[in-house]
Amino acid sequence: MFPATLFDFNGVLVDDEHVHLEAFRDTLRPLGIELTEQQYWDDYLGFDDSGAFDAILRAHGRPVDSAIVAGLVEAKRPHYMQRARAELKTFAGAAALIRARAVAGPVAVVSGALTQEIEFGLEQLGVRALVPLIVSAEDTQVSKPDPEGYQKGVDYLRGLIGEAATRALVFEDSPAGIAAAKAIGLPVVALAHSYGAAELHETQADLVVERLEQVTTEMLDALYARLYG
Repeated sequence: MFPATLFDFNGVLVDDEHVHLEAFRDTLRPLGIELTEQQYWDDYLGFDDSGAFDAILRAHGRPVDSAIVAGLVEAKRPHYMQRARAELKTFAGAAALIRARAVAGPVAVVSGALTQEIEFGLEQLGVRALVPLIVSAEDTQVSKPDPEGYQKGVDYLRGLIGEAATRALVFEDSPAGIAAAKAIGLPVVALAHSYGAAELHETQADLVVERLEQVTTEMLDALYARLYG
């Protein structure tokens, strides 16, 4: 069986893209920038906050530097948390899968979200104590599809389970996240929560599943046998 698990967060464990969209809108509106839902889904879904603000400002011909972007990231934080406390949704089966995977081996979250957001979501799921490592946007220099976050996760797991860490199973929902995990050779289950299954089948994902709640131990054992014999 897979000896450890690395979960993405947004779009995998929590259904919060609508929360992010409204928090981006709250932050950008004072600048006179209106972000449509279609723009968000088409152009900015795969970014972390820093990458999204950078791209949005450039698209609107606004000045961009690291200080401006960092200020917007901090300005968005309370908007997200206020909305998340009121309306955060989690995916069916998320808590149960984390508990099952924690029995099989160490569990970590590797995400472009902020640490506070991830911790809140895990607390809502009732599984915070089962996730000893969070690699967030604040822990990396570059976002997915760069593999830095997943490499940090594997390095941590290597200290616990040795070279078996290179077989840690990744759960992702985006082509960028899948590319990041596959860049360092990790096995990936892609969930069609944010992108269509047909699009995900065009990636390097080892298995595509429509919904998280459909994932079973038998399914994962069969995938492990197919990949590693």
